[in-house]
Parts: sequence; structure tokens; C-alpha cells
Amino acid sequence: MAPRVPKTELTGFTGRMIKRFSRKMLGDVPEPVEVMWHNRKVVKATLRLGGKASKWDAADESLKSFAHMAVAAQVGCGWCLDLSYFQAQNENLDMAKASQVPRWRESEVFTPLEQDVLEYAEAMTNTPPTVTDELSARLLDRLGPAAMVELTVFIALSNFATRSNTALGIESQGFSAACEIPLAARPESSGVALTP
Repeated sequence: MAPRVPKTELTGFTGRMIKRFSRKMLGDVPEPVEVMWHNRKVVKATLRLGGKASKWDAADESLKSFAHMAVAAQVGCGWCLDLSYFQAQNENLDMAKASQVPRWRESEVFTPLEQDVLEYAEAMTNTPPTVTDELSARLLDRLGPAAMVELTVFIALSNFATRSNTALGIESQGFSAACEIPLAARPESSGVALTP
């Protein structure tokens, strides 16, 4: 499927810098940037926000990575799932766990904390959100307020990215093909945010 908004060439100084940086870091220019380049203000604001979020350090990186992948799997954003898995490898995260995020409920590799984070990511992604006081209290107790706030906003930003990419028809670019362990397939029941 082609994106619903056609890709466009990244031009100008900023476009050249984005292309150079993207190819160095990923080997290719991210398709969402090529699609959103029609509105450079949106691209620049999104990249700035993503850059700032990547510097947050109150919550564990693997928890945030797993949460983003859980959101992507639930919403059905193949692009975000593909890139997040590739980045997990580049950040030396536990790939045996990362590979199982799309089927985390059936997997036995996750700790109770990781399971709660994955459940929280899905609960935030449901429409309307289904976060419970009990789940929030367990996470707050184990993470502390600063990490809990960071994780929550990080999951919200993950929803922003996954829903934007999905609505624009942006699909996987194949980044995760470079990963040694294949990414697990999503269960049949996943792929769309739930409405209770």
C-alpha cells in the first residue's frame, strides 16, 4: 500500500541534513518524514519533540521501548513496530524480550514490572483509555513519580506517532530485517485499539 499522502523530496539545507543524519543512523530516510515534508513546520516540531523525549532519563529505556512497541502492535502501525525493534537492537536491549512484545500476554519472558508497563501502554491506547487505579498504583510504587510521568507522556507520544503513521498509510520499511531474532507475529486479536 502506498502512503495516502505521497512522499516528497526533502529539499533545502534542513532536508539535506535530515537525509544525511537518517541514512547514517538508519540506512534510509524514514518514510513518515518524506510524507510529512509537505508541511515542514510539522516535521520540524515533531523531530524536535522526539529529540527532546529521547533525552528523558527518569524511566528505563527498555521499559519505554517495550511500551512504544506495545502501542504500535495494538494500533497496527507496522512502521513504528519495525523501527522500534530495529532501535532496540541498536540500543543493546534484550532482543529476546523485544521480539516478544507483540505477543507479550502469551510470552513468559517478561518480569511483572514489564508486564505492568505493557498493560499500561495498551490501557492508555484503548479508546477510551482503560487505565485502572490499581495498575497506576503498582507502577507508581515501583517507578516513582518522575519515571511514572515520563512513561505516561512517552506512551502518549507513541500514540501520536503510531496513529499519525497509520492514518497516513505508512507501513514498515524493513528496518527490522537486520535484526538477528525475528519479531514475533501479533496475535489475531491485536492490531486495533480496543473500544470496551
